[in-house]
Amino acid sequence: MLLGRLLVPAAAALAVAAGAVAATGTAAQELRIGYSADVPTLDPGNHRNRFAEGVILNIHDALVARTDDMAVVDELIEGWTQIDALTYEARLRRGVRFHSGDEMTAEDVKFTFDRLTKEGFMGGQTSPRKSLLGPLADTEIVDPHTVRFHLSAPWPILRAYLPFQQIVSKRFVEATGTEGMATHTNGTGPFRLVEWRRGEAIILERFDDYYGGAPDLPPVGPAGVERVIFRIIPESASRVAALLAGEVDIIDNLPVTDIPVVEANPATRVMTTNGTRSFFVDLNNAVPPFNDVRVRQAANMAIDRDLIVERVLGGLAVPLNGLISPQSYGYNADLPPWSYDPDRVRALLGEAGFPDGVDVTLDVDPANRENAEAVAAMLTQNGIRTTVQVWELNVMDATWREENAAGRNMRYRSWGDGALDPVGIFDPVLRTGGRGNFSRYSNAEVDALLAAAESETDVARRSRMYQDAQAIVREEAPLLFLWLPRDIYGVSARLSGWRPSPRGVIKIHDARVD
Repeated sequence: MLLGRLLVPAAAALAVAAGAVAATGTAAQELRIGYSADVPTLDPGNHRNRFAEGVILNIHDALVARTDDMAVVDELIEGWTQIDALTYEARLRRGVRFHSGDEMTAEDVKFTFDRLTKEGFMGGQTSPRKSLLGPLADTEIVDPHTVRFHLSAPWPILRAYLPFQQIVSKRFVEATGTEGMATHTNGTGPFRLVEWRRGEAIILERFDDYYGGAPDLPPVGPAGVERVIFRIIPESASRVAALLAGEVDIIDNLPVTDIPVVEANPATRVMTTNGTRSFFVDLNNAVPPFNDVRVRQAANMAIDRDLIVERVLGGLAVPLNGLISPQSYGYNADLPPWSYDPDRVRALLGEAGFPDGVDVTLDVDPANRENAEAVAAMLTQNGIRTTVQVWELNVMDATWREENAAGRNMRYRSWGDGALDPVGIFDPVLRTGGRGNFSRYSNAEVDALLAAAESETDVARRSRMYQDAQAIVREEAPLLFLWLPRDIYGVSARLSGWRPSPRGVIKIHDARVD
């Protein structure tokens, strides 16, 4: 009975919203988004997926939020204190309500972080987001509106990582169960879930009792639109066509090649923002030919990054010599560039036993096909003959998680670093056994540097550790390093109040439509 009562608001609104989607006309104050991928789940504590995060952030709020200039500001809290090197205290905002009407209290906050950090807490499962909270050992209730976070080791970036952890209702989760949380929501955010049609659409409606959001992120108050529809449109051409036809108001991942047609249409425009997502190619270090460092180095020298950035990416990207952003803390500005050198590529391939070149396959999801094909063409031109294979994203993920990545050769992908700190990208992608280490790269010296940097409180010393790790990785070339692009969106001229976030998510609290 409890679960039924908690789900009444969404169920009651279902018929209205579904009817609006089916109608040929557009309901007043309805915002439509052409989204390049469906989400695997709507559970804030059970994913590592940026598309899921982009939807969840409109349903659930976190203790703190991140501004467009990457500053961290209070959201569900109204005060933050460091008691000592291992202890932090947060004072909760009063009067915040979940979509069910229940008030958010310290009990919900403790439950949220226990769910994220305690082994087996999610019905025997451990949250895949556990590593995002470093050495957080326990969350203590001080009073109904105050919590303390206890660390097992110093971790100076705790607050910087709290924007990634949305608060859930203890009562709701216990009634719904971990499995039910994949499709049922009860957040404190500006919108609540009406319906999720897998592979088709996610429908949200405005939560009129919303507390208003972070005071330092104006405008504060209820969302600017009544309803939001995330239409799942994986193919880039189809997303662009939907925008030009007026069927959607925002599309993500706008291809550079389509910028002129979107700008030429009086009903649409292009918006960009500095990205925090590094693009690269996983080179499978576990199997030939990329188990040989010479072949990996050859691949990096076979790409003219400047040319691709200019001709394919419209100049809207920065070439990378390593994994992390030049804007990131700990960036090593002294790394030598991966210069385009066809002669050296042929020499390295010959030394590795491939004087006539080598045949490989590059895996990619539909949204990134065009850029992957540009990389493949240049590799092929320089003796690394590359066939592009397009996969559905979740299937590709599962394949690359198999032992030795099921013998696959290369995978084009990206990794976001919303906090602009190496712990968010370097650790998962290049540390031995890292959750995002699909290249199977392993280096004991790099692992030791990353482990030491994680708890180092001296800012300069910590930065040097990351710079040293980058220098080692630069020589071993476990990845084919590519570029850091600006995020590009196509938007309708009827849209106002919204601008893209450097975090790479579409948060629409401020959006308005004419």
